[in-house]
Amino acid sequence: MAGVLEEDWGALHALGTSEVVDNTFIGQHDGGDTPLPNYTEPDIIVHEVDEGQPCLNCGERCSGFTQHKWRNTCSVCKCLRERHDIYNENFVNIRDRLGWKRNDDPSAQVSKDRTLREGYTWIPPGLSSDQIEEYMEQLPNHKIPLVGRPGERYRDVQIIRQLPKQDLSMEYCKMIHSSVEKKEYDIFRELRDSIAMDIGIVQEAPSLSSCDQCKGEIESTDLAVYAPKLGVEMCWHPACFVCCQCEELLVDLVYCSHTKKLFCERHYAEQIRPRCPACDELIFSGEYTKAMDENYHKDHLACHNCDKKLVACRYIVKDENPHCIPCYQELYAHNCEECKKPIGPDYKDLSYKDRHWHEFCFKCCECQNSLVDQPFAPKNDNIYCSDCHDKNFAARCDGCGEPFRGGMKKFEYKGKQWHEECFVCMVCKQPIRNKSFIPRDNDAVCVPCYEEQFAQKCSKCNGVINKGGVAYKNQPWHRECFTCTKCNKELAKEKFTSKDDQPYCADCYGELFAKKCCRCSKAITGLDGFGGTKFISFEDRHWHSDCFVCYKCNNSMVGKGFLMNEGDILCPECGRN
Repeated sequence: MAGVLEEDWGALHALGTSEVVDNTFIGQHDGGDTPLPNYTEPDIIVHEVDEGQPCLNCGERCSGFTQHKWRNTCSVCKCLRERHDIYNENFVNIRDRLGWKRNDDPSAQVSKDRTLREGYTWIPPGLSSDQIEEYMEQLPNHKIPLVGRPGERYRDVQIIRQLPKQDLSMEYCKMIHSSVEKKEYDIFRELRDSIAMDIGIVQEAPSLSSCDQCKGEIESTDLAVYAPKLGVEMCWHPACFVCCQCEELLVDLVYCSHTKKLFCERHYAEQIRPRCPACDELIFSGEYTKAMDENYHKDHLACHNCDKKLVACRYIVKDENPHCIPCYQELYAHNCEECKKPIGPDYKDLSYKDRHWHEFCFKCCECQNSLVDQPFAPKNDNIYCSDCHDKNFAARCDGCGEPFRGGMKKFEYKGKQWHEECFVCMVCKQPIRNKSFIPRDNDAVCVPCYEEQFAQKCSKCNGVINKGGVAYKNQPWHRECFTCTKCNKELAKEKFTSKDDQPYCADCYGELFAKKCCRCSKAITGLDGFGGTKFISFEDRHWHSDCFVCYKCNNSMVGKGFLMNEGDILCPECGRN
């Protein structure tokens, strides 16, 4: 038996120095000290509850979310913050979260009482109750923000995900320190709020239109979503108003336009600024590190387990997270089955059925030859090369005594087994392979040899009798060959007798050899077997017992006295008359 050899190298990355990337903001600003005109920090309202919330991945293994000092992860289970059951504590008005004043557009406001009265946690402004129902019916069921239903939780998650608080206010940023970084942050936020970000409008389509997402028709008076930043000529079905990157419904219709496409704020911001995957903040510093196709703050490329900085260090990626070599060996490296030492990242890890070996330890336990790229077989917790396994454990041929090796055909009969070339006819010694054979004692005979040497042959045609023969006087016959000597009628299952060792049917025998009844002129052969018929003989004349009657009164004369009158039999009374 040959096993399957698997290799698990891990993902080993050797870094020299970090790649320094220029991080100049893409926008209409020269980066100088000139203050931004008429722009102040907005008052955003965020009431997210995360501390102590259970992990959706780890369950009871995590005692509850505890914020890492700089990562966007839990310091207990190391899962991402968003993988915990985080929620917004109060009713969320999206303008409050964005820091937009409510009195700038009264028509775009919906009160909390009206929203909850309709049975939802959010409704589009400016619609009647019937129109609200029409709008919601077009959304996927699990995304409709009904109070107490899965859609309520979906909206909560998307608010936190699509509108990250650290993108909305510097108050929630831990990695902005210098005045230059603060200024770049303000430039980004001002240009985003004034140029790109807005809230969609739901209204009846004035004429036949086409959805910009699915290209399907939107008929006149159907509800459609419009994005003022992209002009009145573009509109979407309610279920098609999604971020072009994450493809999620744009929460509460908040969108950002970029290159004439719709983005949620998170993915819009990543078009403008790199985002550090470790802390989930946008990078506004002058330098940052590129690694694993991601952009990191200079000090955030660190071991996922011990936080050791990995810039200019070797590290291994496991589950999409970098690990320093010692942590990787402690957490993930397997111990070698042979030498019992950890299989470090500098060595190949050869595995078979949850067992692991160094490349140089993976060898036959008997001959010590390497099994790398070689067939092998396990036996009693040991591994053997194919030759040693066959020598010690493989079944052997009853013909030549050699073992059966992998890929060989095995022929079995009466508890014995042979190689294909060893299973031969006992007469001609040729391999039988998949041809028919006839068992003879403990041997096998091919059909031609059996017919030639051992099969019975018909006494008439000398052909081999394969089935359904007839035996007569210790001689075998084909059924179709055992026939009447005169008329060739088949005699199998028919009454017959013989004359001079030749078989005859009853009719031919009676015609050729049997005595004739003087009364009926028929042959006297008997009805239930030749030689068993009673008949009457007198002066070389013969009668059936039933035919031996008075020729006048037809009374039977068997066992009675009778008279002869010119060859006729008469009873005494008829004779006297």
